[in-house]
Amino acid sequence: MTNLTTADLETLTQWNTPTICNALEITNPERRGFGYNVKPLISLDPSLPPMIGYARTAKIRAAAPATVAADRLEYYEYVATGSGPTIVIIEDVDPSPGYGAFWGEVQTNVHKGLGAKGCVTNGCFRDVTDSAPGFQLLGGMVNPSHARVHLVEINCPVNVHGMEVVHGDIIHADLHGAVVVPEDAVKKIPDAVNLLIRREAVILDAAKAPDFNFEKLKVAIGTQADIH
Repeated sequence: MTNLTTADLETLTQWNTPTICNALEITNPERRGFGYNVKPLISLDPSLPPMIGYARTAKIRAAAPATVAADRLEYYEYVATGSGPTIVIIEDVDPSPGYGAFWGEVQTNVHKGLGAKGCVTNGCFRDVTDSAPGFQLLGGMVNPSHARVHLVEINCPVNVHGMEVVHGDIIHADLHGAVVVPEDAVKKIPDAVNLLIRREAVILDAAKAPDFNFEKLKVAIGTQADIH
């Protein structure tokens, strides 16, 4: 763990996840093109603000009865352990993810009570109107049944729609999706966002002007390139 504070992390929640992705292209250009979900995720509550936290990881299955299952109490202890905000990242490893829902009214309330900010999963969720208020959940789909859902593994590498995550990774997520934020980028991102805002303002101000045209766009793009 680095010397990052909860305040350092929470600073990044003032910006949405696409903005964080854009900022990472400046702070960590080698990360461009990976580290985020590349298939759609559905937000349980799109009105909730962005969340950020340290990953707690697990894998589930639901299509068939458990042959090997992780202990659920051990999993809950794992989620509850550690300092700082946490986000649960669960990979549904069924051949067709979303066969059965791990997430619903009970699990959202349990995890919220254990201190988790939310969850990102390629699996499904249910109990949309009964889930814990304020608990952000991003899932691959909504389904009605939990089928034979069970934990397969905890504290393990996972892949959620192309976003590879290990225990302790910093995750930023909102209604748009999720991204892994390198620890060394956290304190650099505010300055990168400020630079992006100044650059984009040149284009946006020009585009919103009543006399906007192609010639003014060329000037704006040239001016934008000079902002550092």
